[in-house]
Amino acid sequence: MSSNIQTEATNKRVVIASDHAGVELKEALVALLKKRNLEVDDIGAHSTEPSDFADYAHQVASKVQSGECARGILICGTGVGMAITANRHPGVRAVNCSEPFSARSSREHNNSNVLALGARVLGVGLALEIASVWLDTPFSGDERHVRRIAKIDCTSDSPRQSKE
Repeated sequence: MSSNIQTEATNKRVVIASDHAGVELKEALVALLKKRNLEVDDIGAHSTEPSDFADYAHQVASKVQSGECARGILICGTGVGMAITANRHPGVRAVNCSEPFSARSSREHNNSNVLALGARVLGVGLALEIASVWLDTPFSGDERHVRRIAKIDCTSDSPRQSKE
């Protein structure tokens, strides 16, 4: 956990990708990231020709998981498929947000490192606001949040609770 937080403090690289449904919104987000002087790794899609969201989600999640990039942003029609796919990678905590409060909370409490957005459900202005809040919000580092993230990442000594 702490190495991931330290990596983010020194690594200002953000990887971003979309499927065909999110190309236009991705371009607006790339401009926002560059305006903030962040290093941007735009891995596609670069056209509106049909593409599979999962291919891009796996690439972004891999770059965040390895520490090559501190954070990732994914865009598809709803953001749902991208988040589900990215969360298959250990250490990746992808969140699908449609308003700023969840974006802020996901960073403060869950140290989310991938943001998934839906181009068909968000306007550009709201998407940029969500991304800005998500980028600006640090992880709180509170012991209770660190403990909970360890449980999410299965690094805690505490056994998982089951309802058998």
